[in-house]
Amino acid sequence: MPIDSATLVADVAARHPRTIDVFERHGIDFCGGGRRSLDEACRDNGLDPAAVAAEIEAAAAAETPADRTFTDAPLGELLDHIVGRYHAALREDLPRLARMAEKVADVHGGRHAELLEIATVYGALHADLEPHLGAEEERVFPAVRRLASAAGPWTAADQAALHELEEEHDRAGAALARLRALSSGFAVPADGCNTYRALYEGLSRLERDLHEHVHLENNVLFPRVVSLSAGAVPEG
Repeated sequence: MPIDSATLVADVAARHPRTIDVFERHGIDFCGGGRRSLDEACRDNGLDPAAVAAEIEAAAAAETPADRTFTDAPLGELLDHIVGRYHAALREDLPRLARMAEKVADVHGGRHAELLEIATVYGALHADLEPHLGAEEERVFPAVRRLASAAGPWTAADQAALHELEEEHDRAGAALARLRALSSGFAVPADGCNTYRALYEGLSRLERDLHEHVHLENNVLFPRVVSLSAGAVPEG
């Protein structure tokens, strides 16, 4: 795939997974806000488009067959990957990080008031994501499988449910951005204990995983579903 300043960030990330490291390093939104050109995204972030493009080209050139893309994979395979790679980890990490956030806020909140808001923001994110995962697995993903196999139509209710997932992704993205801002980029202060450090490391990993997760759905899965529901030939 040719890459130039007019190429959309989301398309680059979808076709060249290693470029996600570049976008994360520079704080370029490639998931919820990925439908912007590279040039626009760089200028919005105060970055030199030519320098970032060079990093992207280098990352793409370093890819191997192990760097899996899902732009052309069967939809069922993509769904299995999302559930196995991201949903399973979230169900383990979300409650663990919630306990840690409350504990760190209780112990260190008197000296670091931002921890109180971090616990609140994270609690709301946790509360949103639990039912979100259920809606994907129990409502939307089965409808996508039926559509892909021509076993059933894609209904207006299915489309409305997909749109609701997109809105929830936007809220999750805003919560992640707030957590990063409150924690000064997940930087542990000098008096931070081991649990404090583990919390911030966990939140940083959660941010990365959710960015990738939302990207795969917003920029790969959902557009393919919309295209297929508009009259494309069913898979298989």
